[in-house]
Amino acid sequence: MRKKVYTGKGIGVAVLDTGIFPHIDFGSRIRAFCDFTKGKTGPYDDNGHGTHVSGILGGDGAASDGRYKGAAPGCSIIALKVLDRFGNGSREDVLRAFRWIVNFGQIYNIRVVNISVGTTSRSRNEQQDLLRGVDELWDQGLVVVAAAGNQGPGSGTVTAPGSSRKIITVGSSDMLQGNKAVSGRGPTFECVCKPDLVAPGNRITACTPGYPYSYGIKSGTSMSTPRISGAIACLLEKEPQLSNVEVKMLLKESTDDMGLPRNQQGWGKFNCEKLMKC
Repeated sequence: MRKKVYTGKGIGVAVLDTGIFPHIDFGSRIRAFCDFTKGKTGPYDDNGHGTHVSGILGGDGAASDGRYKGAAPGCSIIALKVLDRFGNGSREDVLRAFRWIVNFGQIYNIRVVNISVGTTSRSRNEQQDLLRGVDELWDQGLVVVAAAGNQGPGSGTVTAPGSSRKIITVGSSDMLQGNKAVSGRGPTFECVCKPDLVAPGNRITACTPGYPYSYGIKSGTSMSTPRISGAIACLLEKEPQLSNVEVKMLLKESTDDMGLPRNQQGWGKFNCEKLMKC
């Protein structure tokens, strides 16, 4: 009997980023697009970061004969553009996107929220607004996954909203040591150990905007995060009754210890095979 392959089919993932280019690898799976920066209606990405993140998350590899396939190539993508062409954005636009998810999430069966963005502001007030926003999404039952940021290697460098106690925070397993040690690490303002886990993020190939359909290479915790979000979408396809807390606990059991401090590697390096066997 052939082993069932889970692709995240039927699971909606909201991606807060620079937008999305309608790359062939997404097929007809861009279920919704909302632009909080300019109010445009059709999907676009004037930076490229969001398309790349979405490719790691849910590209099906159509333009590469399956070589560059995402973690959940069957999932639905709900692209929320909160960053401009320079990769900059406002706290207000991010909070508006959070409210959009609360209002429309059920329509698109949004179960996972991918946030490969974070504030570099050290203002505690600004961070608290973002933390309250993601905590509300978590309390609504959504699985919220955020990047640890690239402000390392110093301690206390996890960016908000990844510094939230509740949500799942992802660092880069191959950007923790040496001259590439930029993955953010804890503890947070509240003395919480972060990240929760790490995944590869250095020189990742995924979709880029433009014709003909092409791919590009990017690095950072932004690239690690959608790997986890995609894996969660596949898990929820397999076990749709799981709560966000249960998903987080299963992730904890699905890591390999790298022998590094908790505030550097979290629980350890993500192992997808372990997760899907749970």
